[in-house]
Amino acid sequence: MNTAALQRLSATFEAAITARRLPGAVLYISHRGEARCFQALGWQDAVTGQPMREDSIFRIYSMTKPIVSLAALMLVEEGRLMLSDPVARYLPEFGTLKVAVQQGDTLQLEPTVRGMTVQDLLRHTSGLTYEFLGDDPVQRLYREADVASRARSNRDMCRLLATLPLARQPGAAWLYSRSTDVLGAVLEVVSGRTLGELLGQRIFEPLGLRDTGFHVPPEKQQRIAQAFATDPDSGATVNLIDVREPPAGESGGGGLVSTAADYARFLQLMLNGGQLEGVRLVSRQTLAWMTADHLGSIGIEGDLLAPGHGFGLGVAVRTAPGLAPTPGSVGMYHWSGIGGTTFFVDPQEDLFVILLTQAPGQRIYYRNLLRSMVYAALE
Repeated sequence: MNTAALQRLSATFEAAITARRLPGAVLYISHRGEARCFQALGWQDAVTGQPMREDSIFRIYSMTKPIVSLAALMLVEEGRLMLSDPVARYLPEFGTLKVAVQQGDTLQLEPTVRGMTVQDLLRHTSGLTYEFLGDDPVQRLYREADVASRARSNRDMCRLLATLPLARQPGAAWLYSRSTDVLGAVLEVVSGRTLGELLGQRIFEPLGLRDTGFHVPPEKQQRIAQAFATDPDSGATVNLIDVREPPAGESGGGGLVSTAADYARFLQLMLNGGQLEGVRLVSRQTLAWMTADHLGSIGIEGDLLAPGHGFGLGVAVRTAPGLAPTPGSVGMYHWSGIGGTTFFVDPQEDLFVILLTQAPGQRIYYRNLLRSMVYAALE
């Protein structure tokens, strides 16, 4: 990698911090098995003036999804779960779902053409939605029911979801949603453990992820990275989840906290085809299956997947060298968190990159900037 280009990348983020566009950030770039950049920039807490640390702890939100998806595939390898399984086999409340169809001013409920499957949960074709992505009737129902509450167990959240209609027919469209939250509840049924216990036993402990979990214990809370109190662009109050106490609902879709070093070990395992330092969690073929496109001709709704991208089992996958407004190789996979975190893995370049910051309103701009500037550093 070009050293001057990497220095330019760091300087660009330092300038954003100086301009108070970002409170602080941790950058991690690994190329050909070597950490080429591991920097803590700016402030962990801009209010108190506490500097960012390399081991600062971030709310990673939807970067939880790939970890939970990998856990699901580990159970598939053991014959305890199949992607073709109906979700209702594990969560019977999902056996009588209806689909909301807007007809004029009224909302009609229609039966599902087929049941939701585990594969639908992994690739976001379940027919579920996210309440914060729009204002259609089903999204309003989610908000009115307070589906997002972390005071409800995963299973109770599923029982509530099952009383609400689906936004689309299962399998009909890629629609980003609470699918991975439901997957977390499925994994709890299959394993007989809470999601946190399952991830701890099967992924965190074997990989040595010491600072990853669904809350931050008291002895580590001085390392929690904070956002600005108000968004520097809109002036709106910034509200991030409180991670100081264990939540009743361990959200498989967005509940984890982690550090750059921890998440780097997870991504190195992914890049290595399922093993790290003699520890193998899944087979090489399972990892290839996870990071392949699972959408094919299924339509994509919304703008979260750029042109030239599909979706695998828990990650977006690049399917074309062009089309997207950011560079990348075919086969590159990635995902991000609404709090400002992002990662991408490029197997062709033997590369993975992590950006951790707590800046929800600026997340899209800086993750796109990051990708462009990292690829500019490749020689």
